Amino acid sequence: MFTGIVEELGEVVAVEDLGGSARLRLRGPRVTADARHGDSIAVNGVCLTVVETRDGEFTADVIAETLERSSLGALTAGSPVNLERPMALGGRLDGHLVQGHVDGTGTVTARHDADSGTDLTIGLPEGLGRYLVEKGSITVDGISLTVVEATDAYFTVSLIPTTLALTTLGTKQPGDPVNLEVDVLAKYVERLLGPTARGVPQPPRPGDAAPSRQGGTARQSGAAR
Repeated sequence: MFTGIVEELGEVVAVEDLGGSARLRLRGPRVTADARHGDSIAVNGVCLTVVETRDGEFTADVIAETLERSSLGALTAGSPVNLERPMALGGRLDGHLVQGHVDGTGTVTARHDADSGTDLTIGLPEGLGRYLVEKGSITVDGISLTVVEATDAYFTVSLIPTTLALTTLGTKQPGDPVNLEVDVLAKYVERLLGPTARGVPQPPRPGDAAPSRQGGTARQSGAAR
């Protein structure tokens, strides 16, 4: 589990094509300082398992499912990446609960720079918009951000200068892909509510009162008066 607070702006050192999967070698002295084989590190919001560490670098394998669902397949040597170690139990939760399980990729569609920061508009893959609400949380390339405007097709975020300077979002331009992870709480709520949460009418359950012709509920006959 992560918080979406990027610890380090790392760099891809090498990408090895394994035929359907890939092995990444990444530089990140801070996140590898206490990393061991089998530990997790989030790379642009994707939770990867450390295979090996050496001299401030680590390697991680990326399976076909991850390459399909995220933008990691587009990384090349020299690409900057956002890195974060898992949160420590009892530590501060500065962002929000992030699993490192990317739901899909969005596309930056607009960027507006100002002295106080930058506004980004990001297009959504079909089906993700229902999980977003204004002032809710979303993870973009591993960064916990607050949603400013939410629609079914896109959302907007506002970035402070610190975020621009210390993460990959500082250089993102219209047309660039980004990894998206919606708030897992929204997905659990939808799952618990079932078809109702998606606007799908449900058949009546045994014991439900039948609707009356006036649109109300038919009353069962009571005792004789």
